[in-house]
Amino acid sequence: MEIHRVVGALYCTERVPGLFHCSLRLLRDPKGRLAVATDSVGARDGEWVFTVSGSAARHAMGDTRILTDLAIGGIIDHWDAPARPGGEQASAAASKA
Repeated sequence: MEIHRVVGALYCTERVPGLFHCSLRLLRDPKGRLAVATDSVGARDGEWVFTVSGSAARHAMGDTRILTDLAIGGIIDHWDAPARPGGEQASAAASKA
């Protein structure tokens, strides 16, 4: 599992049948890389989420026929981020839009 921030929705007029009508979200990881994940929890822009990958992603969607390898497993309300270099403790909270 990894932590990402939702930065937008992804809309596709054409998609493979195995994606059915799944909502797709554009995510950014802590290093700034973008990823696309299926979303069964209704995550909104700006929210922090945790993702699951591989076969766990299909199970998280509630239907193992869905062709996904990255899914949003939940919306994060709060977490204590690890200490930054130099020993400073960071605290992060998810913002509710």
